[in-house]
Amino acid sequence: MTLTMEDIIVEPPAEGVVIDPMDWFDSPGPFEIEIGCGKGGFLLSRARANLHLRILGIEWANKYFRYAADRMARWKLINVRVMRTDAGYFFIHHLPPACVSTLHLYHPDPWPKKRHHKRRLVRPDFVEAAVRAFVPGGRWLIQSDHEEYFGIIRSLLDRRPELTGTAWEETGAEAQADWVGTNFEVKYAREGRTIYRVAYVAHQPEQSHNGQDTC
Repeated sequence: MTLTMEDIIVEPPAEGVVIDPMDWFDSPGPFEIEIGCGKGGFLLSRARANLHLRILGIEWANKYFRYAADRMARWKLINVRVMRTDAGYFFIHHLPPACVSTLHLYHPDPWPKKRHHKRRLVRPDFVEAAVRAFVPGGRWLIQSDHEEYFGIIRSLLDRRPELTGTAWEETGAEAQADWVGTNFEVKYAREGRTIYRVAYVAHQPEQSHNGQDTC
């Protein structure tokens, strides 16, 4: 079997189009997304170890996006697709409800300068869209080396009644034994930075007897 980059790459949907992720694959399966897949190190490991999964890697940097797509094609991974797009816009405008089983968000750009905070991915509108996209029992795995941004992310997600925080290990988030981490994780660990991790499980919020959401 021969795969090319064109087999791996999917184009961003047209304006107003809500996609069905399974249209990209030859057969259905649990659907995962990694935002910021970079050169595809984690994506490769995850896909090779879990051929039953269908995984989309999103990357904005064109150089890394193309590198990751070529890497998946060379490994003949038919269960992976890669898209170059704005992840926040994609979640808010193009992703259908109840389709994502796991969302991997590792080392999102913290945009540390205050005037750039508006460029951060994890804001209320994105969180709203991500929560809507989870299947019941879906998992959101987050990892960061930036303490301030990590704290803000946790604060935003802790407010959502649809999400319950859980221990990273309890989500089954650990990778294969030969996987040493994302590119950023390896780099920052060598530099001695602290790596922060948190996991959430998605569910429907409890409702009161009159059918209204409880406070």
